[in-house]
Amino acid sequence: MRQLASDTAMVMAAGLGKRMRPLTASQPKPMVRVAGKPLIDHALDRLADAGVTKAVVNVHYLADALEAHVTERELPAITVSDERAELLETGGGMIKALPHLPDPFFCLNADNIWLDGPRSGFHDLSQHWNPDKMDALLLVVPHSRAINFSGQGDFHMDALGRLSRRKPGRIAPFIYTGIQLVSHRLLRDAPDGRFSTNVLWNRAIEEGRLFGTSFTGQWFEVGSPQAIKPTEDALARG
Repeated sequence: MRQLASDTAMVMAAGLGKRMRPLTASQPKPMVRVAGKPLIDHALDRLADAGVTKAVVNVHYLADALEAHVTERELPAITVSDERAELLETGGGMIKALPHLPDPFFCLNADNIWLDGPRSGFHDLSQHWNPDKMDALLLVVPHSRAINFSGQGDFHMDALGRLSRRKPGRIAPFIYTGIQLVSHRLLRDAPDGRFSTNVLWNRAIEEGRLFGTSFTGQWFEVGSPQAIKPTEDALARG
């Protein structure tokens, strides 16, 4: 098996968690418990299992509780990127954390839960990574492997793995899992302050440098309190 493309991941954990209310009235969304442990621990445990040894976690909403929790870990070793002063969204968050991030680095949402297929998602990304052709490689999943998801999908993918946006009025076959492998090239000439990664993805799509690889496991959408029990039931079944 090919080695991991990076030993470091950024874990996006600074959001307000509005869709998870009322559970997030007194705790950050990454601390909401699913199947006996906080959401962020599901993500960090998967990183550790895959061999990712370092993680940068950004914090904003109820940051003290989240920071205290993650810095207790030994593996992966945690660096906190402090966004208490201003929530920077996904793109701005990566730019702020960039001094701590090698080229390339994994990036994932703190509220991700998934069951790996034959290989971990991080090894799948590493296997398909080509820095000469790619600014970012997104782990995407077909609707049949996306549990609790009821949307129209995010991307189309051609035979070479290049991604394009869902076309208006159509269903896109692939959903973004919230997990990607990112080159520093994607972040070049980035806007100042708060902005979404979508700005950078759009440029990469225009240049033919945004790619995807299809996840072989199961991915769970855990965006609302109503999604927790179905997720726990599915995890219990394995």
